Amino acid sequence: MSSRRKFIKQSGILALTSTVQSFTGKSISQNKQSMQSKEKTYWPDGSRLVVSISMQFEAGGQPDNAESPFPKNMQKGYTDLPGATWFEYGYKEGIPRMLDNWERLGIKVTSHMVSAAVLKNPFLAKEIVERGHEAAAHGMNWATQYNMNYEEEKKFEKDGADAIEKITGVKPVGYNANWLRRGANTLNILQELGFIYHIDDLSRDEPFIIKVNNKDFAVVPYTLRNNDILLIEGKNFSTDQFFNQVKMEFDQLYPESENRRRLMSISFHDRIGGTPQMVKTTNELIRYIQQHKGVSFKRKDEIARMTLDDKTTIRE
Repeated sequence: MSSRRKFIKQSGILALTSTVQSFTGKSISQNKQSMQSKEKTYWPDGSRLVVSISMQFEAGGQPDNAESPFPKNMQKGYTDLPGATWFEYGYKEGIPRMLDNWERLGIKVTSHMVSAAVLKNPFLAKEIVERGHEAAAHGMNWATQYNMNYEEEKKFEKDGADAIEKITGVKPVGYNANWLRRGANTLNILQELGFIYHIDDLSRDEPFIIKVNNKDFAVVPYTLRNNDILLIEGKNFSTDQFFNQVKMEFDQLYPESENRRRLMSISFHDRIGGTPQMVKTTNELIRYIQQHKGVSFKRKDEIARMTLDDKTTIRE
């Protein structure tokens, strides 16, 4: 009996297949492949939505009396010693705590490094790379570069990149200007120096390609909306407010990713995002995001290379 039931079942399937083929000219397996092809992810690696996290390594490279949470009432000629300790927290506690958190979460991030900070804390810079994270350039120091002439800016960017490579053994391919304020020559210089992408752009929620020196150059957009320096320090958000703001961003982008390529950017700074309360909040936030199917976390150099290799990438 069991063999007969098996035979009848198989015969029914074959008959159904034959019927479907007679109407469509395709087998069931062919129809299945056709349906799957319509379920596009819009990312060439099959991700539904990509999350990119920045970990700014700036502390230790700041100028004297740099902006801090303390009142701006220091008299000229004196050094804001307590303010300096606020920055010291970034490399003494902040980045080490964030690195442990990324490891617990199983994700890799991009660290935009101010080279003066790298030179002051070389072992920490090496650890970031050894743990599998990207070392990207963030200028030689905190100087503005939009007002530099061509040769000054080229030296500024090259010296910064060379310092990172000397300390970490990795040549940076991504760039972030101080407060995103690049100059008219910045991209041309970056292309000449071998960089493949920059992040100083807020115009899209997905990466795109531009022409620089008649060559393709990737733009991996940054964020101010999901940025601790703007929300926590600038707007005095609580950790709950930060969590909810970033969560709402994800909850909107995730359904959008059914129909178009979506990139979500989140940014943390060493002395802000590395505090205990922020690391705890970040852990809960990332675990919430990780519960959603098809979400992947990528370094920005990975995103840039994928963008440059993909023929369907938006071009401007």
